[in-house]
Amino acid sequence: MPRTAPRSPRSVAPGVDRLGDRVVNFYLVEDPDGLVLVDAGLPAHLGQLNAHLAASGRSLADIRAVLLTHGHPDHTGLAHPLQQAGADIWVHQQDAAILRDGPRSALRHARPERSMLPYLLRRPAAITTPLHLARKGAFTAPAVPGVRVFGADRRLEDVPGAPRAVALPGHTPGSTAYLFPERGLLFTGDALVTHDGLTGRTGPSLVCRGFTHDSGAALAALDRVDELTDVTRLLPGHGRPVDGDPRAATRQARRSGPR
Repeated sequence: MPRTAPRSPRSVAPGVDRLGDRVVNFYLVEDPDGLVLVDAGLPAHLGQLNAHLAASGRSLADIRAVLLTHGHPDHTGLAHPLQQAGADIWVHQQDAAILRDGPRSALRHARPERSMLPYLLRRPAAITTPLHLARKGAFTAPAVPGVRVFGADRRLEDVPGAPRAVALPGHTPGSTAYLFPERGLLFTGDALVTHDGLTGRTGPSLVCRGFTHDSGAALAALDRVDELTDVTRLLPGHGRPVDGDPRAATRQARRSGPR
């Protein structure tokens, strides 16, 4: 059983702060060469991000790069203002069309395997997740053309810290994790989470089929996580961090399986 790290309101690793809310995580990474944001939360998180930066005398203009783990609107909400402030927005080429066409296009470019309706009928409290996203502006954020793309695993040398992009397709076609090997950190986005808002499930798992494009591919992608030998902490897009050998987390996710 993987060990789940104690929750902290901000710092989740040296030089890494978690932002967002009870539903969505995104992360600010400090590097000597500049600031990096992993994922971009929801539009309503702009005030939180501005305040967090201002507390250390910084602003949006100090963020050099935004690494999007995928194109879903709960991870891309601040991409437009950050791009306007000068940050490079990075995303796998398979998800770039969602950014180009706007957040509502995710249902077209990465259609989930199942409707949300069965999950809502089985667990009515699950309605709070899509309602939360809607209230926070997820589906009305501007489109973000002109992003920087990659098509295969690579070190992003133009990004502070030179993280490695690790393609983990399944949740969306372009789902990607970002590895900062010198820090032992893997930002998994929704390729592996520790909380699922539709099912209420906690602990290392795949996101349910109501939010996942191809659960078979998502399950297979966990094998790629197992190959990463320099990871000591997983930082997911939803839920708490997980410490220790990532293979313990992927084993638990496989046992739980897609739902």
